[in-house]
Order: sequence, then C-alpha cells, then structure tokens
Amino acid sequence: MKIRPIIIVAGEPKSIFFEIFIKCLKSQKFRSPLILISSIKILKNQMNKLGLKRKIKKLNFEDLKKEKFNNKFINIIDIPHDNNSDYINNCFKMAFKILRSNFTNKFINGPIDKSTFLNKKYLGITEFISQNFKRNKTAMLIYNKNLSVCPVTTHLPIKLVTQKINKKIIREKIILIHDFYKKEFRIKPKIGVTGLNPHCETISKINEDKKIVLPAINHMKKRKFNVKGPFPADTIFLKQNRAKFDVIIGMYHDQVLTPIKTLKEYDAINITLGLPFYRISPDHGPNTKMINKNLSNPSSLLKSINFLDKR
Repeated sequence: MKIRPIIIVAGEPKSIFFEIFIKCLKSQKFRSPLILISSIKILKNQMNKLGLKRKIKKLNFEDLKKEKFNNKFINIIDIPHDNNSDYINNCFKMAFKILRSNFTNKFINGPIDKSTFLNKKYLGITEFISQNFKRNKTAMLIYNKNLSVCPVTTHLPIKLVTQKINKKIIREKIILIHDFYKKEFRIKPKIGVTGLNPHCETISKINEDKKIVLPAINHMKKRKFNVKGPFPADTIFLKQNRAKFDVIIGMYHDQVLTPIKTLKEYDAINITLGLPFYRISPDHGPNTKMINKNLSNPSSLLKSINFLDKR
C-alpha cells in the first residue's frame, strides 16, 4: 500500500515551529514524506539560525500526484510572506485544497496565535477547520496513549459554558471518542465524565449535573457505551481514579486541559475527531519568548508526526 504524505502547515511565522520541526528531522527518519506549507524565505532564515543544512525541494500543487517524495529534502509548497495578515489563511487554503483532492488524509498544523488569525470569528482552529469542511459534530481530543481528555466546550469564556452544555453535545462527544478508539485501536474505550459544578453540587435552582450530565451518561449506558459519571473534577485525576479510564470528558477547556498538561506536559497531541481526514496539532502555542533560543521541546510535534506516520 502506498504511504500517503503528511502535509504540515507551519503556522505562525514568529513561533518556535521551525526550530521544533528541524529538531524532528534531525531526530529520526519517517516513512511518510513530509510536505511543508510555508514560506521558503522564512524556512531558510530559520535553517541558517539553527545550523541545519538540507536541500529544499520546491513543489507545486499541480505536480503533487506526479512527484516522488522522500525526506532527504525538505519538501515545501511556498506561500509568500510579506508581513500580510493573509499568510496563514493562504497556507490553510492550500492545505484544504490538497485534502479535498484526496492526495492525502494526513494533516498537521503548527502553533497559531488564535487572537490575531481568527479575529474572533471562530472559537479556535478546531472550529475554523470544522466549518471549512462543513462538519458540525467534531471533538477536541488531547490524546495520550495512557490517558486522553476531551472538553465538551472548547475556547469558550467561562461565563458562557452553562449556555452551551446540553445532553446532545455530551452524547456526541462520547460517540466520536468511542468510534475513534474502535477504529484506531480496536478497543471499546473506558470513558469517565466530570460534572460541571464543584463536587457535582450547586445551591442554584438548576443542577446541570443532575438535569443534563447524568441523563446524557445514562442514555449512553443504555446504548452499551462504556461510560461512567459524573465525577467531581477535583478528584477524578487522582492516580487511582484516572487509571480506570482511557478518556476523561470535561465540561470546559481548563477543567481537563490543565490536569492533562500538568501530568503529561509535552507527551500529548491535539486530534480533531469527526473530520474526513486526520488533523493533528502539537499541544502548545507559538511560544514567541523562546524563538531563536534553540531550547524548545519538539516532543509534541514529533508525536504528532509519529502518530500519522503509522497510518
């Protein structure tokens, strides 16, 4: 079977991406050809600063299906960067064009400053990509082979979370996670779900944990999904508790991303479930303070590439 290439949008031009990408190239060989979508000018500048000597092969979309690829070269589709705000968007447009052509189904994007690129039009990159492919049912899975997490709501202000939590969206996340684990790992995942309120209790008239979260879980139990909860978020990540689950679903972003990043640091990747292709990103941001210091950890990008390299 022909090994499909991995296309990689470099992301923010002022970020640690090129440093960690170059470290990945130095660290190991990959079966899948890597195709970078970025500015050649920026790439060459970073290669000079980091002391990497490798030939660059410039590609065109029209020739992709004719080309023979390997990673002896840095394969790149050049997207000019003239300090304009359209640069990242143009990189994504090229990636989407390639994905729609069925040339490959493997896609990684590097770190992106959401506040400037998304301009408040989307909650996050997950939603930006999902809407471009007209997918309404998607999930953000922060994946680690021992423990993964999924927030029901993503980059949403905390004051709006209760407005977005409902039985339907909780059920959708459970189904997406279950189907992903069945397809990729051939297991029926053990899923734990947190409550929304501290200790799953509240003094207000409406207890979302009893009215929304618990009924959603019970519904999925009746459908034979391996799911339990709701559990208090302050104790589910204790060692003896988290060991019972493959995935923990939380009601909002920091409820589950804070503990997983504390526990796993760079040993996790961000996978979007529900798309017609694999989309992964390293589980960290541009980290502009570390640019040109050659101290950035490439582990999350390396794990992203390795995950797709096996597929």
